[in-house]
Amino acid sequence: MSLTLGQPAPDFTSKDQDGNPVKLSDYRGKKVVLYFYPKDSTPGCTAQACNLRDNHKELTDAGYVVLGISPDTEKRHQNFIAKNELPFTLISDEDKSVHALYDTWKLKKFMGKEFMGTVRTTFIIDENGNLENIIEKVKTKEHTAQII
Repeated sequence: MSLTLGQPAPDFTSKDQDGNPVKLSDYRGKKVVLYFYPKDSTPGCTAQACNLRDNHKELTDAGYVVLGISPDTEKRHQNFIAKNELPFTLISDEDKSVHALYDTWKLKKFMGKEFMGTVRTTFIIDENGNLENIIEKVKTKEHTAQII
């Protein structure tokens, strides 16, 4: 499934780091940064999360709500948030159902090996729930600048 700008962002319900349900449509009326990343506590994912953390006030002042999503468990998300003092919600997508909606679970290659994994992608969703921007070439250390 290929997503295009202007179309409604696929709605979903999943669990946050504390096991609470998170439904994308509950954020209608706000701009959402929905970022898919491969794995908690890896160098690139930590750099990306910390860039969003360090610029969180700038993002919220611009009206954005930040939601990170990966296949990691709620417990791993709790540890990642605590270790890096992240001020935003992380969503657990262990069954990869949300990844399927956003087409971010794909065949990847690394060091000559092929495997299925999360393709780092950020979706900017406008107040009406439509896709405003899709960032596919994420710069982990400069991600906020790509968003704003």
